[in-house]
Amino acid sequence: MKALLPKDEVERLEALRRYRILDTPPDGAFDHIAELAAGLFRVPIALVSLVDHDRIWFKSHRGIEDGEVGREAGLCASAILSPEVYHARDAARDPRAQDNPLVAGPCHIRFYAAAPLRTHDGFNLGTLSVIDRVPRDLAPDEAEMLKKLAALVMDQMELRLAARKVAEQVELSMGEQLRHANEALKHSEQRFRDLFDEAPIAYVHEGLDSHIIQANHTAMRILGLKPEEVAGTFGKSLVPETPDAQRHLRDALESVGHGTETSGVVLELRRKDNGKPVWVQWWSRPAAGGNYTRTMFIDITDRVLMEQEQVRLQDQNAYLWEEIRSVHNFGDLIGESPGLRKVKQQIQLVAPTDVSVLVTGESGTGKELVARAVHDHSARKSRALIKLNCSAVPEGLFESEFFGHVKGAFTGALKDKPGRFELADGGTLFLDEIGEVPLAMQAKLLRVLQEQELERVGDTRTRKINVRIIAATNRDLKKEVEAGRFRQDLFYRLSVFPIEVPPLRARRDDIPPLVGYFLEQSARRLNRPAPRISQAAMSQLTAQDWPGNVRELQNTVERATILSRGGPLHFDMAGPNVSGAPPAHTHVASKPVLMTRDELKRQERNGIAAALKQTGGRIFGPGGAAELLGMKPTTLASRIKVLKLNRKTGS
Repeated sequence: MKALLPKDEVERLEALRRYRILDTPPDGAFDHIAELAAGLFRVPIALVSLVDHDRIWFKSHRGIEDGEVGREAGLCASAILSPEVYHARDAARDPRAQDNPLVAGPCHIRFYAAAPLRTHDGFNLGTLSVIDRVPRDLAPDEAEMLKKLAALVMDQMELRLAARKVAEQVELSMGEQLRHANEALKHSEQRFRDLFDEAPIAYVHEGLDSHIIQANHTAMRILGLKPEEVAGTFGKSLVPETPDAQRHLRDALESVGHGTETSGVVLELRRKDNGKPVWVQWWSRPAAGGNYTRTMFIDITDRVLMEQEQVRLQDQNAYLWEEIRSVHNFGDLIGESPGLRKVKQQIQLVAPTDVSVLVTGESGTGKELVARAVHDHSARKSRALIKLNCSAVPEGLFESEFFGHVKGAFTGALKDKPGRFELADGGTLFLDEIGEVPLAMQAKLLRVLQEQELERVGDTRTRKINVRIIAATNRDLKKEVEAGRFRQDLFYRLSVFPIEVPPLRARRDDIPPLVGYFLEQSARRLNRPAPRISQAAMSQLTAQDWPGNVRELQNTVERATILSRGGPLHFDMAGPNVSGAPPAHTHVASKPVLMTRDELKRQERNGIAAALKQTGGRIFGPGGAAELLGMKPTTLASRIKVLKLNRKTGS
């Protein structure tokens, strides 16, 4: 059966051809994404597929040997027709995929999930798919993860396309300009002046001390020089005070001093008129008499800026890789208590704006989740949310982490590195534990927030940024301001819209849904069915004060899931109450109450009888007496027999 074709098939194939990726050699980046997808979803097969007119070609294929298959119905050929993640729980029973050779053939594919590889202009070129030989469901958070991985595949394709365009642009530009220049040089001596002044390539005659003797119109336009300024300008005065630029200048002056010809040197300059950066590639040849040099250069600023943007995208990609590898603390804002509903209402109010947000609350309450929710509901959601835990940054590295540095700015600065502000340009920067920023650094941070511009450490170039700030702290910043440990002006700059996340003890109604979510999450990580929790155990959890808040609850549930081994959940709540307040469900007894053997037996009988009456004699299954009592059903049945109880009446 032939696959259905998209309505825009011709345009889609043209878009695919533009990337020039079909039949290219293996690439480590794509293989790494496929391997990561297989690991995250715990499947044996992961594919990066591109759908050609008559075949499906695999750029990366982990778990199968074939490099391509025919464009048959179902699976990848059908997945590109889907605007969202395409999922077949059991392909052998799915009419959309039964005829596919990977399903009917020796591969015996059953589970299939794929996210389309979508271009910026809306064409689905292929898929990133994860495949298993056993049926399984796809959770919503897994679908989102698959879409993010597919977006990383497209980022890799875009980076390679951009690099190729840069190379072609440079090659075409240099070839055309040099060809024109060589043709012009063949004109007569009479027209030499017109050639020099109007040449498309910049020409400059410089003295050995770099003072400019003569410059043509192109050179003056690139360097921002007026005709009357040429004679009084030294070339070295246009070089910025950065370590790299000064080193290149020293090398160039040394070459000129030795009368050596130079070729293809890249130099960073600053325009004379407005100080804006400009990058040139230049060739220099000493004059016959050795009193000056003849230099020609071309403007490669667009190329350099494009390469810098590629580096920024690669750095952002590396950050997003770490985000994908990590697991968010609490998944989502779960619960409907009055306190949490107020937080959600505040998020809805402030998210569409660009004002700064200060999230406060005790440790473990989910402040980062609030920051992520504000970002995801804002107009910046298509750009990155960059995070920085200020408490984890050594004091001497704050400026570099915030603003970045240039190569050679300090010991260990082996290459240029953008800071978190640059990575978050156009998006949101989340500064966790903002109260840990040293006082001296707070003034520099305030200036950047006010001016929306920064300078990397060791650089003189000012860079404009557009960043929204969300800060978080478990400290009382007002008291920190009063104590002189936090700047008052920075506090007011950050707390335009404060959001306080209530502690878990103030939102006990949210504990049951949180426990249910953490049970499913822990069971999925442990690859076992989610255990059920008795009403008694849930009441035990709800009665706790939880000084560690949601994080402590999550750890407690995960620990109980590991220890359950398929049996009932037991929660060890014997640890010290860190908050210092006595738990709401405890009281101080003057002395322990002693019970006789008969009293214990009678108490057990009464408890089992009450459970049987409540469940109508049902022992097994959800809501049965065994679950209510936190016992194994077989153990309960044995005790009923020993105590000679009637299951129907409980007597």
